[in-house]
Amino acid sequence: MGINKNIMSAKLVKSSRKVIAGVCGGIADYIGWDPVWVRILFIILTIATAFITGILVYGVLWIAMPDQA
Repeated sequence: MGINKNIMSAKLVKSSRKVIAGVCGGIADYIGWDPVWVRILFIILTIATAFITGILVYGVLWIAMPDQA
């Protein structure tokens, strides 16, 4: 099909390139983006949803995502 094998074998883990907990860096590594763009997008979405949703999502991912091995 059109699915990249690298994405299929990648695991979503916290990044060692962290600012707070490594969540945005881990997401960036998983999808192949620069972590700065994921952080900017997260900040925009957090502001747009009156902070509560963004903070809750970040907290859940902080707890749920395993550390990088």
